[in-house]
Amino acid sequence: MSSSGICYLVGAGPGDLGLVTLRAKECIELADVLVYDALANQELLNWTKPGCEKINAGKRAKDHVLTQDETNELIVEKTRAGKSVVRLKGGDPMIFGRGGEEAAELAAAGVPFEIVPGISSTIGGPCYAGIPVTHRDHNTQLTIFTGHEDPTKGFSSIDFAQLAKAPGTKVFVMGVSRLREISGEFVKHGADPDTPIALTRWATTNAQKTIVGTLTTIADIAEAEKFGSPAVAVIGTVVNERKKINWFEKRPLFGKRIVVTRTREQAGGLSKSLRDLGADVIELPTIRIEHPEDRLTFAEMVTHAHEYDWLIFTSPNGAERFFNAFFATFEDARSLGNPRIAAIGTGTANKIREYRIGVDLIPEKFVAEGLIDAFKKENVENLTMLWVRAEETREIVGDGLTKLGAIVDECIAYRTVPETEDPTGAKARLAEQGADLITFTSGSTVDHFFALGLEWPEDCVAGSIGPVTSETLRKHGQPPAFEAHPHDIPGFTAAIVRYFKKQKH
Repeated sequence: MSSSGICYLVGAGPGDLGLVTLRAKECIELADVLVYDALANQELLNWTKPGCEKINAGKRAKDHVLTQDETNELIVEKTRAGKSVVRLKGGDPMIFGRGGEEAAELAAAGVPFEIVPGISSTIGGPCYAGIPVTHRDHNTQLTIFTGHEDPTKGFSSIDFAQLAKAPGTKVFVMGVSRLREISGEFVKHGADPDTPIALTRWATTNAQKTIVGTLTTIADIAEAEKFGSPAVAVIGTVVNERKKINWFEKRPLFGKRIVVTRTREQAGGLSKSLRDLGADVIELPTIRIEHPEDRLTFAEMVTHAHEYDWLIFTSPNGAERFFNAFFATFEDARSLGNPRIAAIGTGTANKIREYRIGVDLIPEKFVAEGLIDAFKKENVENLTMLWVRAEETREIVGDGLTKLGAIVDECIAYRTVPETEDPTGAKARLAEQGADLITFTSGSTVDHFFALGLEWPEDCVAGSIGPVTSETLRKHGQPPAFEAHPHDIPGFTAAIVRYFKKQKH
């Protein structure tokens, strides 16, 4: 990006993170300033670099944090200051996103800018609802309009007489609050009262909801369902195709709101698995990983790792910290020597293998006690072992190996501290919307969640990755509804699917 300052008008897509373009992601990652709208997926804020200034411009219905004029002035000012500015807008910036106005302001100010298109909710939303906006059995024309204007105000730039007579599919956004008036105008100007219409709320996200009716019934249906904005509406016989190709809303976890409490860096894997299965995921990290208090001792122990008979890893975090430190010192993996390597479970083993290092021992049970049981089958008497662990880890591994006759040194690789930042407003969302399940992947995530003082959501259950986590939940008076077997992320994901499947029967 230009060091002299440039503004990127970026389309954030309709909501699904997977629909954000590669160019948009690149811009967000390099931005000095991010000015975002309410309808842009807030998880995109996690892609920003440290120090990025994040400014909420609001812009949802009548609730504006900044007026349009204030937003225009802001992006011009920040760009003139030599910043790389990203103006992040839901959907596509040039389709009812006022991107054209903002581009004109930037051009008038004489500052560089670039427009990055995004997938519009007018196209992406119906697609995720199983409605093709074009289909040769139904139409050869597509009309897109905004429902933002009040059709009963006496004057409108929208010609409903022409819209009602126009062939093909009509799509509109920003019209839920005026749905009765809009559908009435269509019928008034000659449209068939039985024309199908569908509304999809929070399209392409796992909070998506779709209602279907006709021009004469849809307003009553929307009121009965308390159906609010943001929503995209489709008018036309293409709506009937939804019965055959509604794919997104049929996934096993669709409609379930699930909280992920892992660290921000680790949440992605579990969150993606759950989103792929249809869940509405709230990432609420309760902990973050920091360097150990004694970084010098940690570095020295890593440097001498080749002197040990065994290296013991009891978490992916420990493995990552260890090998990052190792390769910061040594260029050649052969400098590690020939120690055998043990990992407490498949998650830890997979992290080690990312560094092209093999694993010699994985216990059947992915807990400290299981690791000790596995070592009972080995002859470890008088063997030297380096146990790479967190500052707060239980002493079971060290004590157990010592009792077996091993000579154990403890290598403190990291410490767990409370997560204090909440850039996406996850706490407020949990408080307002509730959840069906809160997931916990360690005892520390449990302790730090309850330390937040948040009220436990009504009709919400806890899910645990393993026995230690389950025991910690019980200590807090919240026994888990289920426990993963095996105690890793794939096992946890499978356990979540099984749990909700049972709830349906």
